[in-house]
Amino acid sequence: MNQATIDFIRNHADDDVRQLALRGTKNLAVDFPFALDQIAGRQTARRKLPSWAATEGIVYPPHLSMEQCSSEQTARYKADMAGSGHRLVDLTGGFGVDFSVMARGFAEAVYVERQAPLCEIAAENFRLLGLHQAVVVCGDGTDYLQTMPPADLIYIDPARRDDHGGRTYGISDCTPNVLSIRDLLLEKAERVLIKLSPMLDWRKAVSDLGSQYVREVHIVSVANECKELLILLSPGTSFRLVCANDNTKFEAHWSHESHESHWPHWPHNPHYLYSPNASIMKAGCFAELATRFSLDQLAQNSHLFVSDKLVEDFPGRIFHVDAVTTMNKHDLRHHLQGLTQANIAVRNFPLSVAELRKRLKLSEGGSTYIFATTLADGKKVLLICSRG
Repeated sequence: MNQATIDFIRNHADDDVRQLALRGTKNLAVDFPFALDQIAGRQTARRKLPSWAATEGIVYPPHLSMEQCSSEQTARYKADMAGSGHRLVDLTGGFGVDFSVMARGFAEAVYVERQAPLCEIAAENFRLLGLHQAVVVCGDGTDYLQTMPPADLIYIDPARRDDHGGRTYGISDCTPNVLSIRDLLLEKAERVLIKLSPMLDWRKAVSDLGSQYVREVHIVSVANECKELLILLSPGTSFRLVCANDNTKFEAHWSHESHESHWPHWPHNPHYLYSPNASIMKAGCFAELATRFSLDQLAQNSHLFVSDKLVEDFPGRIFHVDAVTTMNKHDLRHHLQGLTQANIAVRNFPLSVAELRKRLKLSEGGSTYIFATTLADGKKVLLICSRG
């Protein structure tokens, strides 16, 4: 990188990249496409990778790689799972965010990536980040797996795009196909950590990988948005299901014969309503949630819970129930009198949010929350709530 490009990046660090691209530059010494990538990359890093953004000289890849890379928060989560040991191998290095955080717990950390430009970027970035134990290998991860020495942990994040750039979600459709190399992975490492799409059904993923090889399943959300499905392979007789959302964790211990069962119950005049966080909604462990916190589930498919007493450590949002009404016009007029706006959610209800909002003649917003749902007996109700 020449000095003109360095100066250009520094002088335009906070500019709108799209406007900058349209304006261009008259200085022919500036590597303009590279400069735009660096400006956009650092702006994204301020949000996703603050420690990287604070490190002078970090080189960022093109926009798509920056948007797809892990955030520092989710990388730290994986580092906690990885723990420490003698040797870590990341078979799908990419930009190297996950690797850079996990590597700090290991005496030796091997980064494997088949794209030479990413390897060059990673080698320099790891040096700047002080990862002197990092070894960069430019090559195919599956090929490297065949001959590599044993490791304490192998990390693999299969590419979820096909040859035409379309998204794929099934394990067997990703590259590499973890199912075809599972046995070799477990032969080479005591533990194997796999990052999968949050769109994937975790139960099917466990079944596909072989439940006898699964030790932990983690569903990771940030700001109540599901980001990652992480599966730790290590032979055992049961596994932990962990639902994480920011600093909150809900753990369920499952044997390989575990199943969900729960009888919904509508208590008289409930005082509090509970809406589980995104990770729990993805996991579907509603019966254990109800049992753990002594809550009543409104119906099998509502995924809403109520209680007479406040449960402050519930992993999700908590509301105070101010009123419960049917869809009867008289009841609605009585309970919605004077109300002009509300935040509306529907769970197991025949109307969409837009349709219900139109029927109730309520605009969006305000401090009132309305949950429209169907009870176990088929009765349609609106729970009118406020934040506790």
